[in-house]
Amino acid sequence: MSAPEGVVRRLSVLLRPERPRVLAVAALTVFSIGFLVSGPVLLGAATDILFEGRDPGRLAPVLAAVAAVYVLSALLSWVQARVLTGVTQRTMYRLREAIEEKLTRLPVRYFDRHPRGDILSRAVNDVGNLNTALQEGLNQLTTSALTLLGTLGVMFWISPLLAAVSLATVPVVLTVTFLIARRSEAQFTAQWEETGHLTALAEETYAGHALVLAYGRRAAATAAFGERNDRLRRAAFSAQFLSGAIFPTVVFVGNLNYVVIAAFGGYQVATGAITLGAVQAFIQYSQQFTSPVIQIAGQLNVLQSGIASAGRVFALLDAPEEPFLPARPADPGAVVPGAHRVRLEGVGFRYDPATPLIEDFTLEAAPGQTVAIVGPTGAGKTTVVNLLVRFYEIDRGRIVLDDVDYRDLGRDEVRRRFGMVLQDPWLFHGTVRDNIAYGRDGAGDDEIVAAARAAHADEFVRALPDGYATVLDGAASTISSGQRQLLTIARAFLADPGILILDEATSNIDTRTEAMVQAAMARLRAGRTSFVIAHRFSTIHSADTIVVMDAGRVVEQGTHAELLSRRGFYHDLYNRQFVSS
Repeated sequence: MSAPEGVVRRLSVLLRPERPRVLAVAALTVFSIGFLVSGPVLLGAATDILFEGRDPGRLAPVLAAVAAVYVLSALLSWVQARVLTGVTQRTMYRLREAIEEKLTRLPVRYFDRHPRGDILSRAVNDVGNLNTALQEGLNQLTTSALTLLGTLGVMFWISPLLAAVSLATVPVVLTVTFLIARRSEAQFTAQWEETGHLTALAEETYAGHALVLAYGRRAAATAAFGERNDRLRRAAFSAQFLSGAIFPTVVFVGNLNYVVIAAFGGYQVATGAITLGAVQAFIQYSQQFTSPVIQIAGQLNVLQSGIASAGRVFALLDAPEEPFLPARPADPGAVVPGAHRVRLEGVGFRYDPATPLIEDFTLEAAPGQTVAIVGPTGAGKTTVVNLLVRFYEIDRGRIVLDDVDYRDLGRDEVRRRFGMVLQDPWLFHGTVRDNIAYGRDGAGDDEIVAAARAAHADEFVRALPDGYATVLDGAASTISSGQRQLLTIARAFLADPGILILDEATSNIDTRTEAMVQAAMARLRAGRTSFVIAHRFSTIHSADTIVVMDAGRVVEQGTHAELLSRRGFYHDLYNRQFVSS
C-alpha cells in the first residue's frame, strides 16, 4: 500500500493531462471568491450609512453593488463546478481504462492469488469512491484556501487586533484535526479492505448459490457473510466516527472565536476605535474565515477515504506484469498456420517453489496427432495445459513449437495457435450469435450457423425464443450446462485453430449427444494437433497416443491397446474406473 504522500503525488500525475482546465478552475475560483469577499465590506458601508443617518439616496447603489457581486460570485462558482466535473470524470475514465489494460497484462498467477470480488471492488467501488473524493476534495481545497487568504487579508485591513484574535484559534483547529486524522487514516484503509473482502465473499456465494442450498449451507453462508459484514461495520464505524469528530470540535472553536470577536468589537465601537459597519463586516469575515476550516474538517473523511481507495487502485496498477517477450524474436515465418508439432523437453514447473509439481516432463505431439493426457487427480494434467498456452512460464527445460522455442515467440503469437474447450463452459452476456462469434473476429452468419451445426448445437439454438438472437445472461442460466458446452464447442469449430485443447469437454453432455459431439470433434481434430485431458477413459480410445501422468511425471505412454496389454498404471486406472461403475 502506498503512503498517503505517495498516493497524492500519483494523483497529481493522474491529473496532469487536465492541467489547463485545473488552472481554469483555479482562476474561476479566484474571481468567485474575490466577489464573495467584497460583499461584507459593501454591506458594512450600507450599515454605516443607516447608522450615521447619511443621505439615504446613497444606500440604493451600495445595495445594488452587493447584489451584483453575490450574483457574479454564484455564477462563476457554477461555471467552476461544471469545469471541475469534466476534469474528474475524464480522469476517472482514463483510470478505468488503465485498470482494464492492466488486467489484460497481469499473469494468471495474480488472479489465482486474489479473489475476483476484491479485484472487482478495486475497479468499481474504489474508483467510484476516489471520484467522489476528487470531485468534492478539489473543489473544497481550492475554494477554502482562496477564501482563507482573501478573508484574512481584508480582516487585517479592517482591524489588525481583531484579526490577530481570530488567528489565535487556528493552531487549536490544526492540532485537533491532525491528531484525529492520524488515527482515522488506518481505519479508512481497513474499511476499504474489508469492503473488498465482503464483495469477494458475496460474489463467491452468489456463484455457488445452488450448491449452498443443495448442501443445506444457507445458515453457514449467512453467518460467514454476517461475520465479514460485522468486520466492515466496525472498521467503517471507527473511520467515520473519528473523522466525523473533527467537525463538531472545529465548530465549537469557531463559536468561541465568534464570541470573543463580538466582545472585542463591541468594546472598540464603544470607544470609537472602529465603526459599527466595520465590526459587522469583520464578524461576517470571521465566519468566512472559520467556515473553510469547518468545511475542510467535514470533508476530511471523504478525502481520507478517497486516498485509501486510491492506494488500493494504485497497488493493483503496480502489480508485477508478465515480462515482455520475446527477448529474441524468431522468424515470423518459422511458425506457419495449420497443424503444428509441439515438444516439451525436460520441462520443470512449480506453483510454489517449495512444492515439486512438474519434474523433467518430456512429450512430443506430431502434426495432426491426438494426444490424450490421463492420470489421477493432482497428477498435473491441467498444469500441462496451462504451460502449453503460456498461462505460466516454465522453470526449466523448454517448449518448442515447430522447432521454435516458446521463449522466442510472443505469448499472443503462441495463444493464437490454440483453441480451447474447457470443462467449465464460459459464456458472456450477449446473444447466442455473439458467443459463438467470439471464436473469430468478422465471422459471418453462415459460418456461425455452420459451426453450430458441426457442434450439434443448431437444433436447440433454433428452438430458443429468438434463435441465434436470444440474449444470454452472464451465467447463461436459461439453457442447460450441456447446451452451454455445445456453444463453446461451436466457438472452437469457428476458431479453426491449429492446435486444439479439450479439457474434459463432454463431461456435461448426455450420452447420446456425447456420441454425436465426439464424432464432430473427431472431424475437427482431423489435420490438427490435439491435446485431450481426459477423466473418462471412454473418450480417448481413438487417441493416437495416451500419456499417463502421476505426480507430475510421465509414467507410461502408448495407444489404448498397448497400455492395457502392459497391465501397468494405466491398466489399473482403467479397470478401477470401469469396475467401480
